[in-house]
Amino acid sequence: MKNKNGVIIDETISWKDITPGGVVYESGSADNFKTGDWRTMKVEFIEKNCKQCLLCVPVCPDSSIPMKDGKRVDFDQDHCKGCGVCYAVCPFKAIEFTKA
Repeated sequence: MKNKNGVIIDETISWKDITPGGVVYESGSADNFKTGDWRTMKVEFIEKNCKQCLLCVPVCPDSSIPMKDGKRVDFDQDHCKGCGVCYAVCPFKAIEFTKA
């Protein structure tokens, strides 16, 4: 996140340069944060089993199943929360679900 002058707010910023409370200067985005760090379960893509049915893609609540050239590719582990919904809908055992 940045303050109103475009300076990045992190642990090195002085209190004088922090954005005043309650004032939002830019929109938030999950792209700016690695939100998958706290998961307790991990998914793994087994490409050889995948039939590209794409049943997993629309059910992912975090959009952590990227597509490239019309095909699904490996998980975005930086944003996957390990909820297991993709694992539950995959009929081809192309997704493994284990403790992180």
